[in-house]
Amino acid sequence: MMKPYILGAISCSLLALASAANANDRIKFDFWHGLTGQLGEVVERQCALFNGSQTEYEVTCTGQGGYDMAEQNTIAAFRAGEQPTIVQMYEIGTVNFMLSGAIYPANQFAKDHGLDIDWSAYFPGIANYYATSTGEMWSFPYNSSTAVFYWNKDAWAKIGKDHAPQTWDELGADLAAMKEAGIECGFAFDYDAWMNLEQFSAVNALPVATMDNGYGGLGAEVTFHETPFVDHMQRYKDWVDQGFARVQTQQTGKSLVQAFADGTCASMVHTIGNHSVIKDTQVDGLNWDVTLMPVIDVDNRHNSIVGGAALWVLQGKSPEEYKAAAAFLAYVTGAETGERYMVENTGYIPVTLPGFELLKNSGFYEQDRFRGREVAIASLTASDVTPLTRGIRLGNHIAIRNEIRTAMETFLSGKADVKTAVTEAAERSNQTLRRFEQTYRGAELP
Repeated sequence: MMKPYILGAISCSLLALASAANANDRIKFDFWHGLTGQLGEVVERQCALFNGSQTEYEVTCTGQGGYDMAEQNTIAAFRAGEQPTIVQMYEIGTVNFMLSGAIYPANQFAKDHGLDIDWSAYFPGIANYYATSTGEMWSFPYNSSTAVFYWNKDAWAKIGKDHAPQTWDELGADLAAMKEAGIECGFAFDYDAWMNLEQFSAVNALPVATMDNGYGGLGAEVTFHETPFVDHMQRYKDWVDQGFARVQTQQTGKSLVQAFADGTCASMVHTIGNHSVIKDTQVDGLNWDVTLMPVIDVDNRHNSIVGGAALWVLQGKSPEEYKAAAAFLAYVTGAETGERYMVENTGYIPVTLPGFELLKNSGFYEQDRFRGREVAIASLTASDVTPLTRGIRLGNHIAIRNEIRTAMETFLSGKADVKTAVTEAAERSNQTLRRFEQTYRGAELP
């Protein structure tokens, strides 16, 4: 098994090999990605590994400084005829790309270029987010995550418990006991809508919007202000007021992940993608684990939804570039060269059942560094996927997430009550959706 800590040496060797092979007439193509920091370095190394694995093709791998910039830069480049062949795009960019007219659908690309992709092998909770309304895959799932509950086992031991809470009510009772036990921050959260609204709604099978969360068409309207999400946000506000919980952002001194990794706060809901970051940055002796995020009713738990990104092929490139892109896509979707590499070197999860089985059978999840990552798979497969748990398909989704952030900042600062702040966020979100619908007037979601 290839160990993550030797990847740097391997990458250097392969970069040298790739450099030497550049003297040959390789077919070159561009791949733009949206990851930064350590995760961006992992993608860059994978590109180097591909270039070093053969001498016919060469990928130029270019980070765009974040997913938002990757989307904006790609659309602008396509309009100028300077688009890359492949781009990595986050899950909420799906509807924008589907309607852009710039996409070479993945299922058609695979058929045209002889890629042997078993689309049914992808976990339904992942595939359904990127599929059309009729189940056709228009992109290649690449780096995937979902939300889990991170908890400090020693903090819970102080209140006489050896297990994490399964419901939000149970967590509230635990936080009250922790306060009595002298624990200053039992739970931390930030303003992220993906965790606080979207994952919360999915695991409890609550609608975020009409028309099956937008999958039914561009006429959808958000409804999160009419669901138990409002009560959930009131719960957060009450916990902060009672001193049970704390908002943790860089603006308050340290991020949510930092506050958990250094032992400042005893729990949080966050992406499994940060599992490796916490392992790498935790204070000595931090005794922690991950489990399924709490739900309203433990007997009514549903699957969580996917985060992360997929790879999209763009229109307007040469047959040679597509041939090279097909080779690259075969490499990065392969169980060993793709899924295993990504999972071992990040906190992301395998995107297919065969990839998961490969890792499980190799003893991956029995290693201390990786133990607990399988919880994300259990979360994504906690139930059959339903119209309310397959994902969210709303135009200009990033703007709606920003409205959730504004609402949370508003009610936590005391400028408005929770119901008013969330309702106003919904009203502004629906205005955004109507503008998006007008922009694509007459278009239908595939």
